[in-house]
Amino acid sequence: MTQLAQVETPSRTLPLISARGLHRHHGQTHALRGVDVTIRRGEIVAIMGPSGSGKSTLLHCLAGVITPDEGHVQVSGTRVSDLDEDRRAEFRLTELGFVFQFGQLLPELSAEDNVALPLMLAGTRRAKAVERARVWLGRMGLEGLERRLPAEMSGGQAQRVALARALVNDPAVLFADEPTGALDSLTAEKVMTTLTELARGTGTTLVIVTHDARVASYSDREIFIRDGRVTNPDIEGDL
Repeated sequence: MTQLAQVETPSRTLPLISARGLHRHHGQTHALRGVDVTIRRGEIVAIMGPSGSGKSTLLHCLAGVITPDEGHVQVSGTRVSDLDEDRRAEFRLTELGFVFQFGQLLPELSAEDNVALPLMLAGTRRAKAVERARVWLGRMGLEGLERRLPAEMSGGQAQRVALARALVNDPAVLFADEPTGALDSLTAEKVMTTLTELARGTGTTLVIVTHDARVASYSDREIFIRDGRVTNPDIEGDL
């Protein structure tokens, strides 16, 4: 995949993610109620809302983890919501990156093997995947920790390994679900600084789900969701 930092066109003002009329039910719960969202190429966007507001459901729909009951999601020109499960999984592996609250590193794998895993799943030979993983660990300031297991690292170090794993495939979009929720305030600040600087440096679109105003302050703009509805709809509408 071509690194977004090298792409001069299309314009950053064009939408990379477009979601229209999203409805999603979880049992009797109407988690999303007609949500419209537009996110531009290279933008850093925070999705905010109280617990149970639908923000994580929205992220999962945008990322193709789940499909909406109604409406559609388009990412990088692909109607992700129309793909079957296997094709959505392939799209997520090659086009998207993910960071979670607790990192979700595989405990039996070293730092470099955790980072190399998405590349190997996409068909890259192990030696080349590990070489690229070491480059990303170096960018994260983790030189010398390549062979350590997650249990042998601090929370901040482990989360930076998770960032490296999320970015190693040069994703078009990086989704971060409460990426600092398990960290103390100082470590959280360092992780957010690293995350946003890398996103801006590579031109990666970053979508962050958070309830923390300090985390949201790193974004270009905020999308507020409550009771399954966006309370500050896009003023541009369909671009």
